[in-house]
This record gives sequence, structure tokens and C-alpha cells, in this order.
Amino acid sequence: MSEFKAKDIFRASELPLLGVSNSHVQRDQEKIRSGCGVSPLLLLRDAANGKVVIADGYHRLCAVYSFDEDAVIPCKIV
Repeated sequence: MSEFKAKDIFRASELPLLGVSNSHVQRDQEKIRSGCGVSPLLLLRDAANGKVVIADGYHRLCAVYSFDEDAVIPCKIV
């Protein structure tokens, strides 16, 4: 397991931020507000293209980022 700031994961993945109007992001925001933990992100290193692929957890990442872009998120890198 590793930990990275939400903003750094976005920067490395080169993906756009999903808005809070997205139903999946809203669901994950509710989990965070209620105090339930969210699962770690699953990341893949794409060394050939110099970026990170978010294999699982894109909506969770967007939800966390909407609260705090400097939040540290647990990740599993494969």
C-alpha cells in the first residue's frame, strides 16, 4: 500500500475531474460524510506513456478531491 495526495494522482493520471453532479461521486461523498471509509484506489503505472492509470476508484478519487485536494488517499499499485 502507498499513499498519495488526491491532486498528485489527478496530475499523474491526466484525467478530468468529475463534477459533484455525477451520481457515483455523490454516492461516495455521502459515504465520506457519514464517516464510512472508502476503499483504496487501484493504480497501474503506465511507464511507456509516463502516467498513472486508475484501474479502480476514479469516482472515489473525485469525491475525495471535492472535499480536499490535499487529502492523502491510500492506493495499491500493481
